[in-house]
Amino acid sequence: MSDIQEKDGGACDGCALVDRRHFFRDAGLIAAGALIALGATPSGASAAPLELIAALGGGREDKSYAIPAKDGTQIDKDNGVIVTRWQGKVYLFSLACPHQNTAIRWYDKDNQFECPKHHSRYLADGVYVKDSGRATRGLDRFAVRKDGNNVVANLDKLYQEDEEEAAWKTAFVTL
Repeated sequence: MSDIQEKDGGACDGCALVDRRHFFRDAGLIAAGALIALGATPSGASAAPLELIAALGGGREDKSYAIPAKDGTQIDKDNGVIVTRWQGKVYLFSLACPHQNTAIRWYDKDNQFECPKHHSRYLADGVYVKDSGRATRGLDRFAVRKDGNNVVANLDKLYQEDEEEAAWKTAFVTL
């Protein structure tokens, strides 16, 4: 019997210590962060330079970001978060492609994201471009709320379009 089972009187038989979704989310964010730290960021001529940002504050779960002044994309590589302002809305996406957790790129000239591994493309609002690459859903969106001139992402609430469609569709802030 494990230490955890002994402490719980055996009540945890067969339960996971960390649920699958959080494990994969955290593993994907760590992998994306490691790739970026090693220089595996997009550097192609057609990729627009992205503004790297850091969270303004918040605890382990909530991270606060200034609302971008104009349409565009910013990346908080330390937390694996993409902040995108697009057509009067602000979205906070996971930096990882939903197919295999590869760090995605933003192409300013096309106003689209693309996964460099299998070429899945996504519109600026995270909607998957059908039949592009191997992904099957839109970019994963964090739960977000407005707080003055900032947006706050709850990094423990990551919505997947195919599993939580209603929450995914409303995971943005209107300006």
